[in-house]
Amino acid sequence: MAWSRFTIPFAVALAALIHIREIRVGTVIPVMLVSTLNVDRDQPGKKIEGRIMQNVPLPSGGAISERAQVFGHVVSVTKPGPSGSSMVVAFDTIQDHGRTIPITTGVLALASMGSVFDAGSPVSANSDMVPVTQWVTRQVGGDLVRRGWGKVESTSGVSGTWLQGSSVLIRLTPNPTAGCPGGPGYDREQPVWVFSSAACGVYGLGDVKISSAGPPGQITLSSRKKVSVRGGSGWLLIAVAESGREVEGEVPPAP
Repeated sequence: MAWSRFTIPFAVALAALIHIREIRVGTVIPVMLVSTLNVDRDQPGKKIEGRIMQNVPLPSGGAISERAQVFGHVVSVTKPGPSGSSMVVAFDTIQDHGRTIPITTGVLALASMGSVFDAGSPVSANSDMVPVTQWVTRQVGGDLVRRGWGKVESTSGVSGTWLQGSSVLIRLTPNPTAGCPGGPGYDREQPVWVFSSAACGVYGLGDVKISSAGPPGQITLSSRKKVSVRGGSGWLLIAVAESGREVEGEVPPAP
């Protein structure tokens, strides 16, 4: 009886004081890169930073906040040569309102700063005659966002929801020919920001490609010439391992 008398209050206190955030496999994290990647100048160990561009719902019912910071580093660099160049990067942590959350991610799609800008611009030449909330825009990958209807129309027939600004929720669509065959995360709507449901690969960055080789959490970019990705580029990251178990608050001592 003594065990129960002390353990139950302890469990209640623990639940009240500990906040746990878990990022499950398949969770999409849309990021704008703040740093610039350049294979000529960068060295292994260089710190990189980005911003999350849309709230990311979590299983706990909470969310990682839009504008939360994402940090990572350059893992390795292969300077330009006869076989081209490559760079390996990894995103390690998210900092959201003072909390640090570890992550392990791959990338579904990568878009240049210009492609990101185009996705936020109206497709109609008469856009100055209608409010921003009535614009029709085209996502990276081709989906149409009809803001006036609050709807997203994907090229594969999947419908999504426009929330506000550049925030879009839609179910991911497998794109095996481009290298995204599907898997965890494709069973629910995800926050994709400026990207399409089936966005996969690299957009607007010349011959830069994403390689699937390497350990989980390491993203390899390659080019026949020079790997260069400017700040303002868009990255549609996806969690590839269970991570993000983050504790906030002070744990009471065991009885």
